[in-house]
Amino acid sequence: MPRTGTLSGAGHAPEGPPVRLALVASTTSLAKRLLLGRPFRSDKLQHTLLPKRIALPVFASDALSSVAYAPDEILLTLSIAGAAAYMYSPWVTLAVAVVMVTVVASYRQNVHAYPSGGGDYEVATVNLGPKAGLGVASALLVDYILTVAVSISSGVTNLGSVIPWVAEHKVIIAMAAIFLLSALNLRGLRESGVAFAVPTYLFILVIVGMIGTGLVRVFILGDDLRAPSADLTIVAEEDHLSQFAFAFLLLRTFSSGCAALTGVEAISNGVPAFKKPKSRNAATTLLLLGGLSIVMLYGIILLAQATHLKFVENPTLQIIVNDASEGYVQKTVTTQLAETVFGGGSILLYVVGAVTALILFLAANTAFNGFPVLGSILAQDRYLPRQLHTRGDRLAFSNGILFLAVAAIVLIVAFEAEVTRLIQLYIVGVFVSFTLSQLGMIRHWNRLLRTQRDPLRRRRMIRSRAINTFGMILTAAVLIVVLITKFLLGAWIAIAAMIVIYTLMVAIHRHYTRVAEELQPTDERPVLPSRNHAIVLVSKVHQPTLRALAYAQATRPDTLTAVTVNVDDNDTRTIQAEWERRQLPVPLTVVDSPYREITKPIIDYVKNTRRASPRDVVTVFVPEYVVGRWWENLLHNQSALRIKGRLLFEQGVMVVSVPWQLRSSQDRNLDRLDRVLSQAPARGPRAQPGDEPEDGDQS
Repeated sequence: MPRTGTLSGAGHAPEGPPVRLALVASTTSLAKRLLLGRPFRSDKLQHTLLPKRIALPVFASDALSSVAYAPDEILLTLSIAGAAAYMYSPWVTLAVAVVMVTVVASYRQNVHAYPSGGGDYEVATVNLGPKAGLGVASALLVDYILTVAVSISSGVTNLGSVIPWVAEHKVIIAMAAIFLLSALNLRGLRESGVAFAVPTYLFILVIVGMIGTGLVRVFILGDDLRAPSADLTIVAEEDHLSQFAFAFLLLRTFSSGCAALTGVEAISNGVPAFKKPKSRNAATTLLLLGGLSIVMLYGIILLAQATHLKFVENPTLQIIVNDASEGYVQKTVTTQLAETVFGGGSILLYVVGAVTALILFLAANTAFNGFPVLGSILAQDRYLPRQLHTRGDRLAFSNGILFLAVAAIVLIVAFEAEVTRLIQLYIVGVFVSFTLSQLGMIRHWNRLLRTQRDPLRRRRMIRSRAINTFGMILTAAVLIVVLITKFLLGAWIAIAAMIVIYTLMVAIHRHYTRVAEELQPTDERPVLPSRNHAIVLVSKVHQPTLRALAYAQATRPDTLTAVTVNVDDNDTRTIQAEWERRQLPVPLTVVDSPYREITKPIIDYVKNTRRASPRDVVTVFVPEYVVGRWWENLLHNQSALRIKGRLLFEQGVMVVSVPWQLRSSQDRNLDRLDRVLSQAPARGPRAQPGDEPEDGDQS
């Protein structure tokens, strides 16, 4: 007669060492390693820190690349009033440059005062409260998504100006570019930084070289350079604009040009990624970013005016059909200038087109660096799911990268990769964060000044406060202009998205807080259960059942019962006969189920057992198969999963899975499974040792 000792060995696998196919990688594992590279140890995190020469292309590529679409938006918006309105383009650009200088100067104070990587979110939360911090965070998250969508779409548009086939498949190519960019970032920050450094610096060299060559030829050599669109005759979309309407158009042009400022905040969010001294390196990178952006943006506008370049919002309606316009296809401003300066068909023309498209693709990398870091901080503060706080194999915040990629693809598909349509949603979020951040910095300096007595430190703090005050006033004014001029054109969509994200983060935080309070241990000692009633679920008398019985006996419960549900009389009689034949030393209880249900009769039986002894605990042992192939899960364990899932909701009921390894499970690549299951959340980007807040601008 079988006993417990005999039963405990009934389910042993064949003798010999376990088979672990460490040398045979699955197809998905091999693809992942080829795409992302080998995993990094957590102690290699310091090796991913960036020097300034790499940090500039990583964090500043968005702002630098804006010269590829900001001039387009300035000129096409002015074209609504006709060709004569182009004379205002240098003044609009000058206003944008003033805002750029102010924002850069203001953010240099931020990176010195808050080097921990929280950026605008941390500044607003600490100084204005959690609600303001969440407002900034929701604005930045939306802006990062739009940065990817706008940069990629603009890159495809510029590439389409040189290669017509690209223009015919904009959406597909934009999606492919996001996929490639995501893969590069998933490989790890430093590798992607090196990959982006060469094209970013090449873009700077090419654009500055084109501007310099063009201006020298026009103003020094006296060459009569005329853009391909110079001889076109364009008409205004709106005739006889009133003074008020024209002023409104200039404000709308200015707000479109302010797209050049997006990306500045990414450096304040990425301070932990810099090599030490972090704050000083970040501030220097900000200065380089601002100077290069202003030079390239203003240079392109001046060269466009000198070459009589025309760029309109609606070529079909605004360009008059004549000999000059026959066969004309509107190209981007950068492509037209390259053709004018270097000549049509020149190799340098294609270099400018290719490098411009590439830098626009890579400009989205600013968001791919900022969004995951901010998402990790928000997750650490319990405003977003904890999964966004997890580092992947290559020490990147993989879940944040993937979420950003999916969201950007949705926008690109929805707006058909049209830059002009997407740009209307843009920059609202970034100026919300600019304004609240500067207001927070003013309060920061006021708080420090109340306790600071050293004259030198006070002078530095007062100077920093003055810079942030001017920055707050100017960015608030720009935000009002943006809201007035772009609300009906699409900005309302971005605002609605911010509200939704804000509400969602509040709900997530409320949930995490409620759960934490519920799980908080009390000072009372836990009351031990009086008795333990064990129940073993039986579907057949086979080896998994015998192992479950043996294990249940080994736990020495106060009572032990085997339970089977009668959904088929013949099967039930077979079980009973086999039970008696083996003379198993555990009573078998048959629960009738006239409607052939399995889960409900078991739940009712467990409830009745629990109801009879409320202070007791009921332990349910569930035999399960362990399979090696995903499709085998569809054929087994379905009833066990349903029963376990339902039992988890019963108070005082413990559920124990008793595994039986099928032969197919021995072929499973356990090393890969171990790596997947062992991935745990890594600590987010908080302040590193020695990164103390500084008193003010160190420049």
